[in-house]
Amino acid sequence: MVRRKLNVKRLVIAIIMLIVIFMLFAVSLFFFMLSPVGKSKSDIKYVVESGTTPYEVFKDLEEKNIIRSELFTKLYVKLTGSNIEFKAGTYTINDSMGSIEIINVLSGTDYISGDEISLTFKEGFEMVDFIEIVSSNTNINEEEIKGKLKDKEYIKGLIEKYWFLTENVLDEDIYYSLEGYLFPNTYFVNKNGNIEQIIETMLNETERVLNKYKDDIENSEYTVHELLTMASIIEKEATLDEDRPLVASVFYNRLDVGMPFQSCATLGYAIGEWKLTYTQADKDTDSPYNTYVYAGFPPGPGNNAGEESIKAAIYPAESDYYYFMADVCSENPKTYFSKNYEEHVSYVNKYLTCF
Repeated sequence: MVRRKLNVKRLVIAIIMLIVIFMLFAVSLFFFMLSPVGKSKSDIKYVVESGTTPYEVFKDLEEKNIIRSELFTKLYVKLTGSNIEFKAGTYTINDSMGSIEIINVLSGTDYISGDEISLTFKEGFEMVDFIEIVSSNTNINEEEIKGKLKDKEYIKGLIEKYWFLTENVLDEDIYYSLEGYLFPNTYFVNKNGNIEQIIETMLNETERVLNKYKDDIENSEYTVHELLTMASIIEKEATLDEDRPLVASVFYNRLDVGMPFQSCATLGYAIGEWKLTYTQADKDTDSPYNTYVYAGFPPGPGNNAGEESIKAAIYPAESDYYYFMADVCSENPKTYFSKNYEEHVSYVNKYLTCF
């Protein structure tokens, strides 16, 4: 009986020792994984892009071998209950800093001012606008931007990364593969950064917006590429947000009966010029983007639509309209919808008196 008690006691002691050893090992591992990667103390300019979450930053830091572990850094944040927020900007860090010190730097206000600029892209901007805005405000030249936008291998890498980018964007008829996929917004970027950072920051914002509607997009009878193409048409054709679902219904109704879209939005993109009225010669332009000539969807979006137009493409109104016109001659333009061509012509003759 005494021997059995001794054995039980030894077993308990052994278990306690194993637990203590395990805990010491776990604690040691935890702090090791938060420790600095190196000792060079060489300055690293690290850019936190607008809209980037701390967890996305941790992943990037691990991939760049600046911290040891994204997982343990996340664990530290959760265990300490830290409510961290990283402000967009360029920060000076180095590999002699551990994860905790880097978090403190990125959470502070000690970032380099002057390297960050804001780039604003309005709803309906085109890739030619993107090229001009970026090249005019950063140290990235126009040819570098165009080269990256037409780099098929780069685009294929993005397709693997983003669920909403598909092989459709590689269609040879498409002017720029990412047209329609860069979400309009104001972005804070490093003027000395690279074009990939800007593109992927904008794609991250597109993903954030499209994720709200992902289930409905995937259950739609149309592909995400077709929906964004429709959104780009709605963006240019509708003057008021409240009109966008009805404008969408007109084009879907035309599609259902095999009628060409006959959209000025696509014609303007085809000829590279926006007008209030187009000549018959314009309408006869032989381009796959010219929906006066070709029925169905054009090869891809003709601009980068805002969220209201994207929503209208996903959730169009139900109507029996096949025509519409915007009274652009009025100071307060109104859109008139028609069920037939005769009614449409009557609206045109009544309201478009400024041409």
